[in-house]
Amino acid sequence: QVRLVQSGGGLVQAGGSLRLSCRTSGINFKIARMAWFRQAPGKERDFVAAISRDGTTNYTDSVKGRFTISRNNAWNTVFLQMNSLKVEDTADYYCQTTWGSLNWWGQGAQVTVSS
Repeated sequence: QVRLVQSGGGLVQAGGSLRLSCRTSGINFKIARMAWFRQAPGKERDFVAAISRDGTTNYTDSVKGRFTISRNNAWNTVFLQMNSLKVEDTADYYCQTTWGSLNWWGQGAQVTVSS
């Protein structure tokens, strides 16, 4: 059974930092491409960042230089370090992977950035 269990998130002032974690089970994490998405109220879920099995990363333009995606294969966990947070980063954040031709999602974590 594939599971993605998230932790982290919360309320932070603009300019602050938060770290999200996503622990996986039921997949061969070492070869899985992992990603983070976010969904602001009333908007669609959008791509934020991804990391491939070889550690190659890519980011949406709005978070480049502020967010860092990383992985720990020993822990089967992917992280999203978010620095210099802005009010517009406020959203529900979801980790995601594709395994067995299906998309799997974490339960979501609310991130609220106050001005």
